[in-house]
Amino acid sequence: MRRTLLACITAVAFLAAVSATAQNADKSKKPKKKKEDAAATDNSSAPDKILYDRAMKDVKKGRQEVGRLTLQTLINTYPDSEFLAKAKLAIADSYYKEAGTANLTQAIASYKDFIVFFPFLPEAPYAQMQVAMTHYKQMEKPDRDRTEARAAEDEFQTFLQKYPNDPLVPQTTQHLREVQEILAEGDFRIGYYYYVKGDRRAAAGRLISVTKRYPLYSKADRALWMLGDIFEKSEKKEFAAIYLGRIVREYPLSPLAGDAKNKLVAFGVPVPQPDPKALKWMQAEQSAQRPKPGMLNKPMSLVKTGPGKELIVAARTGAPNLQPDADTTSATDILTGGGGQTRIAGAGGSSPTANTAVVEVATPGSGASGGSTVEAPADAQPTTEADPNASGAPSADSTTPAGGATATDASGTGGTGAAATDPAQPANGQSADASKTDSSKNSGKESTSKKKKGVKKIIPW
Repeated sequence: MRRTLLACITAVAFLAAVSATAQNADKSKKPKKKKEDAAATDNSSAPDKILYDRAMKDVKKGRQEVGRLTLQTLINTYPDSEFLAKAKLAIADSYYKEAGTANLTQAIASYKDFIVFFPFLPEAPYAQMQVAMTHYKQMEKPDRDRTEARAAEDEFQTFLQKYPNDPLVPQTTQHLREVQEILAEGDFRIGYYYYVKGDRRAAAGRLISVTKRYPLYSKADRALWMLGDIFEKSEKKEFAAIYLGRIVREYPLSPLAGDAKNKLVAFGVPVPQPDPKALKWMQAEQSAQRPKPGMLNKPMSLVKTGPGKELIVAARTGAPNLQPDADTTSATDILTGGGGQTRIAGAGGSSPTANTAVVEVATPGSGASGGSTVEAPADAQPTTEADPNASGAPSADSTTPAGGATATDASGTGGTGAAATDPAQPANGQSADASKTDSSKNSGKESTSKKKKGVKKIIPW
């Protein structure tokens, strides 16, 4: 019994060992089959697709430079490949993901090249938005350099004007609102600084541009209030009433609307009614969902270079301004009243510090050129003598006006006109001769003075 039992146990153990080795052999054979299948598919597929797949794997694993080199090889080797457009876009995306100032600059150039070469592909709107997002990522705080913010505004506006029906429009619109909030905040801070300092003209120059270009700005009502106060202190209540009326009409839920109404009543100006669209927009803004700042936002804002609070308080509804910045309002035209026409200068439009009068010689029969004035010496005498017997002739005391009135004979003939103009010629000739003699005298004096100086050098005493 014992022998048979041991024989059975040995047989079972042997069979188990054989089955285990067989299973291991099958497992080791399966990967080889998979590798062989993958190699077969690689050999059967197009070489440009192989390069594209390899590059995308490298980019996914973070090997951005290796992936870009592979994609560039695909572009150079197969210029007619169906993966050409995808390869160009993938190169731009790899630069964007790698980040850094140099890489983002390369990303902008690559995206713009894609738009130029493939403007009608479905990926063209995405490339345009990525150009704007590249500038968006490099934006700084409102009180810092705003070059990237202005570039982002231009690119977002370009996207919304070129692709108004694209699915990316809502996302782009919100980013444009945030960019314009940052730009408006920068101008508002500068205007507020001048307002507190007491420089009304400089403050108005900044605040007027804010209220014109950025109606969705979160502090637009405060800017209008400050403008009303500036014009009120400048004794221009009619202009102050315009800006205070805009608070009541365009921002009816603002905490400054009540004070603006009281000032309008004090000015004796009718109070405007709130705009229903503006009222609806402010109600939507109050109920809109906004990201809540965390506990570390304030401490981190000291280290962070990009915008922070401005992205939270930016508008969530409303159409942003899609027009480029073309405001030509000059700070010297502020506080002058009237549509952009300065009243600091004189009535003729000349500057208050310089005399722009042009002295010309007006001959009878021709007036002075437009806008010029003719100045004559006080002791000047008329060149012609009036005939006392002629009817309608001017008196001897009268002089010819600067408007170009002509002296005529009672008989209506042109003989006296010729006589009036003839004496002017010798006068001009005499003046020319006099100028020549004066110049010769001056040259003679200079030569004699030089001779005297030369003599003094030779003979000191």
